[in-house]
Amino acid sequence: MDQEMTKVQNRALQDSFPCYTAAGTPHELGQQHGVQARTHIHGFLDYLGHMLKLSREQLHCRAVRFLPLFGQFAPHLVEEICGLAEGASIPMAEALAVQIRGELAQIQDEGCTAFVVAPRGCASGQILIGQNSDVEPEMDEFAYVLRLVPEDRPAMLMWTFGGMIGYHGLNSAGIAHFANSLGGGPKWKFGLPHYPVKRLMLEQRSLDDVLGVLQHAPVCSSGNYVLCDGIGRIADVELTPAGFALLDDAGENFIAHSNHFVCSPFACRESDAASVPDSVGRLSRLRQLLTSRVGKLTVEDLKTFLADHEGAPTSICRHAHEGPDHPLVSRRGRTVASLIAEPAAGRLHISRGNPCCARYTTYELA
Repeated sequence: MDQEMTKVQNRALQDSFPCYTAAGTPHELGQQHGVQARTHIHGFLDYLGHMLKLSREQLHCRAVRFLPLFGQFAPHLVEEICGLAEGASIPMAEALAVQIRGELAQIQDEGCTAFVVAPRGCASGQILIGQNSDVEPEMDEFAYVLRLVPEDRPAMLMWTFGGMIGYHGLNSAGIAHFANSLGGGPKWKFGLPHYPVKRLMLEQRSLDDVLGVLQHAPVCSSGNYVLCDGIGRIADVELTPAGFALLDDAGENFIAHSNHFVCSPFACRESDAASVPDSVGRLSRLRQLLTSRVGKLTVEDLKTFLADHEGAPTSICRHAHEGPDHPLVSRRGRTVASLIAEPAAGRLHISRGNPCCARYTTYELA
């Protein structure tokens, strides 16, 4: 772990994630995004082909199968993806493929530990929400912050990579969401990838509207979302191909989640066996840390919690290790980014690399 820690420290000292801004119609959003992130997009496509063991032709063929679903549930995003292809100088099928990612091969590839804290749980009286994103280390070079200003929807600020137009973040209406992959649960079935759904969520103005999106959008695989809106409501959703379960804070003024189901009927022995073995420990530790400060939690508290090493190296702040691989996050996987959002203030604090040794950079929505 010492050698891996040194590499992470050296990388973290170099810089923060770049930030790109796009504004206008759906096509203009995509075109501007594609021009600015062209290098990231081309690199991510190479990585996807290598990771999924698919040729470019196979990527194209698999991606276009999803196009009718995009057209049915998010036609304006199809326009944006066309603009992205134009800006990045790639075929439309490749611009679509980056929105589908692992679902092209029916796999998930993320760990993550997430939280949301209600206004009464925070010293500022405003919601705090975020996560550590645990993925393969190569993902770092494709990542950036994306600020979108559509003509007729809330402005958005998200951390994303490789041309993906929907990922973790917040909007100008106070909506924010962060996510975890889930082990077990209902089997994969053909539907929307989570990434366009994440984007549709960031286009909403209330928690009820977000839940409406989740109710009507059929997804391929299971994933968890911590959520909040601009009037102080928080929630958690375990979303599956068979529907979703909604969790509240049970009066605790916070919700934490990792990579296993906690709702019936999928919180069962079979799902637990398919989950990352350290998921339960990470969730327990984060709950303990949040409980210790609830009512007076600050951004600085969350930075400390997300850098926690109890259970290292597969701790909240995750490092590479010598143990077995897992489909959600391999032994090479680590915390590539740590994210803390202040939705009411339109701020997103992000560390590039493990938060135990990387500084946070603050990105502003406006």
